[in-house]
Amino acid sequence: MDLRDAVLTRRSIRRFTNEPVSTDIIKELVSCALWSPSWGNTQPWEFLSVTGDALQRLKDENVKALDAGKELNPDVEMPQTWPALQKSRYRDVGISVFESLNIGREDLEKRAAYYKEMVSFFNAQALLLVTLDKSISLAYSMLDVGLFLQSFCLLAHDSGLGTCILAVSVHFPDILRSICHIEDSKRIVIGVALGKPDKDDAANKFQRKRDNVDMFLKTIN
Repeated sequence: MDLRDAVLTRRSIRRFTNEPVSTDIIKELVSCALWSPSWGNTQPWEFLSVTGDALQRLKDENVKALDAGKELNPDVEMPQTWPALQKSRYRDVGISVFESLNIGREDLEKRAAYYKEMVSFFNAQALLLVTLDKSISLAYSMLDVGLFLQSFCLLAHDSGLGTCILAVSVHFPDILRSICHIEDSKRIVIGVALGKPDKDDAANKFQRKRDNVDMFLKTIN
């Protein structure tokens, strides 16, 4: 796949098929994405590949936690406020998802079912967890993680797989630590759902939006 095409056609996948993802494919994707730049070549990232029974247990425990109203306690604090423009973009993508799935504003039952899909990683057959040692400052290492994630997601797209970078995947770190044997010295940063996209599902077909480049780029001569 041409690099430009990969960048322009990659999207977050919100419904995956049941087709398994081999550990060999995951290892290959991570191996290539390791060539992403990092500050001073520090390569601060660490990864866990979760599939099979462990992944299913993780999904089941997440749903139980959601049903029980368990408090969200991610290792990396979620943003609490956004400027109006960013907030409107965030709200807009949520509206697009719900409209594509015919989930009305007042349909609490369907919304609850969708949130269970989220904590089950949209039926993804693999989850890549990114961790950082707690002794490492977040200031630049989070930039490094972002660079890795972009490479990983583009490589997956090029391989015919789909991804969704999911904050919700790390909202219950105690569950992750128990099932995935993650040490307390590690900060669980983010998870990436990985699998074969269900291309016929409406959740993967709604029109994506980006503002015009002139909103972001200032040219100085």
